[in-house]
Amino acid sequence: MSVIITILAAVFIFGVIILVHELGHFLAARYSKIKVNEFAIGMGPAIFKRERKGTLYAIRLFPIGGFCSMEGENEDSEDEHAFSNAPIGKRILVIVSGAILNLLLGFIVIVILTATNKLIPTRTIHSFSEDSVTQASGLRVGDTLVAINGRNLYCSDDIFYELMRIKGSHTDVTVIRDNKRIQLKGIEFAVTETDTGVNDIKQDFYLVGISEKNILNVTKEALLNTVSITRLIFVSLLDLITGNIPINQVSGPVGIIDVIGQAARVSFSSLLYILSIITINLGAMNILPFPALDGGRLLILLIELFTKKRMNPKYEAYIHAAGFIILILFMLFVTYSDITKLFNRH
Repeated sequence: MSVIITILAAVFIFGVIILVHELGHFLAARYSKIKVNEFAIGMGPAIFKRERKGTLYAIRLFPIGGFCSMEGENEDSEDEHAFSNAPIGKRILVIVSGAILNLLLGFIVIVILTATNKLIPTRTIHSFSEDSVTQASGLRVGDTLVAINGRNLYCSDDIFYELMRIKGSHTDVTVIRDNKRIQLKGIEFAVTETDTGVNDIKQDFYLVGISEKNILNVTKEALLNTVSITRLIFVSLLDLITGNIPINQVSGPVGIIDVIGQAARVSFSSLLYILSIITINLGAMNILPFPALDGGRLLILLIELFTKKRMNPKYEAYIHAAGFIILILFMLFVTYSDITKLFNRH
């Protein structure tokens, strides 16, 4: 039963995220008068298809992707409504719209979760657990945490994220105390490092929660959480490049599906929270200037915008093909790592 729940939850999560991403490209293409040849969810043979106004709409057998195929997207075309013949501004709009809708979806989901939660968490300490090491090392009731190890905190989740990144169990913490910003050196946290190199955190204090909710504070909290998750993606990428995070900690499809399954067995709200994280991740990562990603295509368009010279489609295809191969090899590596961790866990 748990396997079935995991599969259904993963299909739901990835289906929604891919649909929204490709819908972003599609709506922008329609707005820009660019011809869309096919809009499909899934890959492989079509199990449902219908043509309307020159566009083939299809649902394909394998729920592992989707696409919005535009005329002249990867080659020159004589069609006046081809992507390759559209003004540069409209081509840029089409490329970035998928990522924008993914980020917007994440924000909307977090708004819903924030509005339905009993309390809106803050970064202000309400009380401490018994024998609290953070209290013994300098934190006080009423302190508002604003930075850990020099990195600003935007929401309560940032406390957890930053503690995952510290080495050891001591770090500098900046707080607002009695309306003054002060830095506390070497605050001790109940943090232990697991065998996999990830910090296991025991938060020994409780935060103040806001019970009175309105459009303003719910929207603000959701926006701060969206910014926090987006920033975490780039911080984690930098940590990966600099070696602060071991590469075997990167999760691929297998690891993500495992997390989705765990969330689905807890509650639907947990599943929605995972959806928000994944869709924000996809939106942010997809805009990185790497070949084969939308960000790689955006970079080429920006070069064209400033140089007024269009890259030869043949060379652009070579660049994206090389990037695609690198991405596939990386995905194979992280998938192997995910499977290895699953077997070790069981």
